[in-house]
Amino acid sequence: MKKRYRLSEESLQRAEVFSKIMVEVKMVTKETKIHLLSSQFSDKETVLLEYGELSASTFRFDSGVCGIRLKNALGELVMLPYQGQQIWSAVFRGCNQTMRSMFTQPYPTREFLGTFGGLFQHCGATAMGGPGPEDNHPLHGELPNAPYSSAYVALGEDEAGVYIGLGGIYRHTVAFSFNYLAQPFVKLHAGATSFHIAMTVTNLKKSEMPLMYLAHLNFLPVDHSRLVYSAMVTPEHARVRRNIPSHVQVKPGYREFIQELSEHPEKHLVLEPGRPYDPEVVFWIDYLADRDGWAHTIQVHPDGTADVMRHRPEQLAKGVRWICRTADQDALGFEAGTAEADGFTAERKKGNLRFLPPGGLFHCDLQAGMLTVDEAQLEEDLIREIVNV
Repeated sequence: MKKRYRLSEESLQRAEVFSKIMVEVKMVTKETKIHLLSSQFSDKETVLLEYGELSASTFRFDSGVCGIRLKNALGELVMLPYQGQQIWSAVFRGCNQTMRSMFTQPYPTREFLGTFGGLFQHCGATAMGGPGPEDNHPLHGELPNAPYSSAYVALGEDEAGVYIGLGGIYRHTVAFSFNYLAQPFVKLHAGATSFHIAMTVTNLKKSEMPLMYLAHLNFLPVDHSRLVYSAMVTPEHARVRRNIPSHVQVKPGYREFIQELSEHPEKHLVLEPGRPYDPEVVFWIDYLADRDGWAHTIQVHPDGTADVMRHRPEQLAKGVRWICRTADQDALGFEAGTAEADGFTAERKKGNLRFLPPGGLFHCDLQAGMLTVDEAQLEEDLIREIVNV
């Protein structure tokens, strides 16, 4: 049975502070699109458009991968318009939010681990997670580095204000198997330090399509920061993954650490240096939503600022926490999906596989970015209210 609760009047007033950035935009009042061509991308970064504090510029990494920089007065997103429409990096108020990896730039490959170092990847959509012994799908599916046939920059205005964004179309067609469109969109509003991520998947087949989708957001962990999120942090509702994927090799003491976290998941709420998140630890999390349907996750830094993700459990019912802290990679994954990430066969056996009917649509929305000290405190108060009422 779902937990029912009512927020206090004080919390309702606090929630209004976030209405500008959390609103689910139902009508775009005006939008202009600039359709991109690969010929617009060169070694020299070139401004594509400017509108007040908003701008977009195109360039190529040394690897040849096309990049686009979306900026407002407070920060920037670097995205890969033709390779998965990944968010490769984000910087706001001078603070880098992106995981540390072995990659200083993206590389032109479909292999997930061959270019894994960005802030955000779309995963799925026919399968995702670590493939098990009965699976033949690639790690996290076909979407993370999918080759987009078209991409565009959008300049518009909605109920939250003026924004700049990037969108595109990827068509995945495999004879006798799949035929769908993936249409992501990321928008950055003027004066904002958070951004909106959306994905729409349309089944073009005249038969149903299996659906697995994961929003894979990888922040940079900060020593002694606190994790606060709208879920009960108990062994029942924050479950550590015990099975170890085939691509993961463990060190002595790792299994004992997993056992400790399975009994006391609250021990992962403070990122103490030296804890053996090597090569990774994964939790499955049962999120609770606020009165507007949003679940909340923050990493509160020692200075009081925070990284934030908000998602809608009615769209992405399964929460995932991924922590990797090694000499070569340092990542804090705030993730949400239609399933957990054990691969197609395991998730089907769990009952987590979804299906899109012929012509059916899947859509999801997320908010991500950084919060000031005051904003982080308000967000934490709201989370405490959701969990404790």
